[in-house]
Amino acid sequence: MSHVSSEPTIAGGAAAPLDHTRDVAARTIGLSKVYGRGQSEVRALDEVSLDILAGEFTAVMGPSGSGKSTLMHCLAALDTATSGTVEIGTTDLSSLNDKALTELRRDRVGFVFQAYNLVPTLTAQENILLPLSIAGRKPDAAWFDTVVDTVGLRDRLGHRPNEMSGGQQQRVACARALVSRPSIVFADEPTGNLDSTSGAEVLGFLRRTVTEFGQTVVMVTHDPVAASFTDRVVFLADGRVVDELSTPTAESVLERMAAIQTRSMAAPAHLNKSVPAQQSER
Repeated sequence: MSHVSSEPTIAGGAAAPLDHTRDVAARTIGLSKVYGRGQSEVRALDEVSLDILAGEFTAVMGPSGSGKSTLMHCLAALDTATSGTVEIGTTDLSSLNDKALTELRRDRVGFVFQAYNLVPTLTAQENILLPLSIAGRKPDAAWFDTVVDTVGLRDRLGHRPNEMSGGQQQRVACARALVSRPSIVFADEPTGNLDSTSGAEVLGFLRRTVTEFGQTVVMVTHDPVAASFTDRVVFLADGRVVDELSTPTAESVLERMAAIQTRSMAAPAHLNKSVPAQQSER
C-alpha cells in the first residue's frame, strides 16, 4: 500500500516519490468520520487511506475544518471512526474492547498537546513518569536519563509546572510522551502556545527523537516553519488527503498550501464542502 490512496501530485504534475520499503507504524483504510445526520451532517473525514511510516516525522496540515485533528484523534484511539479501518502496527483498533484500547493508548501511544496537560501538583519528574506510574511499571533509568538530558530539563526535575516557562512545560510533556518508549507519538499543535524560540526548541527535540532514536512522530500543525522540521507533510482539504510533500521547507509548504486553497476556491460549490463553525477545529 502506498502512503495515500492515490499517487499525490506535486508542482508540474510529477508524482511525489513514495518509499514502499519501510515498516508502517499506523494506517487508515477508507476512514470516514461523520457528525450529525440529514441536513446537519458533517463529513469530517471522507474515506481517507494513509500510511504513517515508522521512524518518520510526519506533519498533517490543512485549512481549518479540513479534518486534520479528527484524523489524528482517530489514529491515536482518542475517537472512533464512523467507517473504515485504523491500525497501529498490525493491530486493528476496531477489534479492541475498551480495556484493550486503554492499554494501547497507555503502552504504545504517546501524546503531546498544545495545552501541555501537566498535573499542576506534580514535579516535572513526577509528570514525566506519570504514565509509567499509572501502569505500575518501573522506568528504565538509562532511558529516562537519555530523555531528560535530550530535552535539557535536568535542573528542572524538582519544579512544578507553575515554576517553569511554557517551553519548559512543553518539553516536560514531550518527555512524558517518550518515557514509555511508545510505538508512535502524536503531537497536536505542540508549539501553538509557545514563542518562536521555545517552539523551535520543542520542534528540535521532536526532530532529534526521530533522527537519533528512530521514534515515529505525527504532528498536526498550521505552521509552515514547524512543518519544515518534518520528513513529510500530508495535506488535507474537506476531509480528504489531497497532496503530500517530502523534505519540506517553510517556503515549499506555503506554496503547496496556496495551491490547495486556490483549487478549493475554484471547485464547484457542491464539491466545496464547508464545515460548520462548531466543527471548524475538527
